[in-house]
Amino acid sequence: MKTLLKNIKVYAETEEIENGYLLIEEGKIKEYGSYEACPKDEAVDQTLSFQGEHSILPGFIDVHIHGANGADTMDGTPEALEKMAEALPREGTTSFLATTMTSSSQAIEKALENVSTYKKRSQRGKAEVVGIHLEGPFISPNQIGAQHPDHVQKPSVSLFKRWQALAEGHIKLVTLAPEEEGGIELVEYLHSEGVMASIGHSHATYEQAVGSFKAGVKHATHLFNQMRAFHHREPGVVGAVLLHDDVKAELIVDGIHSHPKSVQLAFQNKGSEGLLLVTDAMRAKCLHDGVYDLGGQDVMVQNHKATLADGTLAGSIIRLRDAAKNMMTYTHCSVKDIVQMASINPAKQIGVYDQKGSIREGKDADLVIIDGEFNIVMTMCRGDVAYSNN
Repeated sequence: MKTLLKNIKVYAETEEIENGYLLIEEGKIKEYGSYEACPKDEAVDQTLSFQGEHSILPGFIDVHIHGANGADTMDGTPEALEKMAEALPREGTTSFLATTMTSSSQAIEKALENVSTYKKRSQRGKAEVVGIHLEGPFISPNQIGAQHPDHVQKPSVSLFKRWQALAEGHIKLVTLAPEEEGGIELVEYLHSEGVMASIGHSHATYEQAVGSFKAGVKHATHLFNQMRAFHHREPGVVGAVLLHDDVKAELIVDGIHSHPKSVQLAFQNKGSEGLLLVTDAMRAKCLHDGVYDLGGQDVMVQNHKATLADGTLAGSIIRLRDAAKNMMTYTHCSVKDIVQMASINPAKQIGVYDQKGSIREGKDADLVIIDGEFNIVMTMCRGDVAYSNN
């Protein structure tokens, strides 16, 4: 099956082609280039021609998402992952890490085994679960956030080994508090195994955070949220992350988790190469206001905000496309910067850049077509149309 997209701007890996084309064959990017070199329509099975200001971007990759459309990773069922995978292309997301919560070991293990089983099924025509983000339970009791306090555990290499075996190697990212007992040992082990270690839900001092960077932490979970804040006499985790270029940081750009000026501060310090756009979304995304479950706790969703009963923020309901729009509004960054933060950086951080994250010959045809207002016109997952606004 060959599909041709033409009359469109192409944000390729090494260049931007103003009036270009892109050819897909068997779910892969076959070729792309200037419109003058475009293949004849009769040489392909399907042609999609665009009018006006349209662009092709590499599909977005959300490395931190718990749920959407009424489903959550911790439900531990294939139906839950399927619901998420079907909903996410509407916001431009073509791949994601199914993200767990601090919960009982039994609940976590059920979720891990479920992802492993689900990945063996066909995922055509929907966003692909490319792995697991283990958020907790190896976190600080002082930076709980919406995680369940009864299930926090000390970082443990042996327990992680068990869980990675149950997940059949699909845990790609681990959020932990490296200052906790056993934290540095786990960071060193994760680094040796090629699993991304992320500082998050951490009460580390500046010096402890820097020590964890030296041990292998190269990622920060939802910058500013649930980590020791910046103080001029103790820069904390926030100060450490902002000052170290080798540590990339997630941002939840919903206008709620961080003030727009804090987002601007992060962008000016880290640049597009140092940030990842994530949603940290929970099951209420795509649904109405109401009360929903998150890791065994009730979450009230009202006016685009998700909170526990005490007012603690409990994930978000932001769509990645809207986070990208907000980022452009808050920082005046370019579409190219969005590609860096929503596609390239996530793919590199979780080790899938050889197949995803940019438009290059031979990579998966995970693509997002946007109009001049950054509305999602179409999303293609491995060459199949997963969403179209027509």
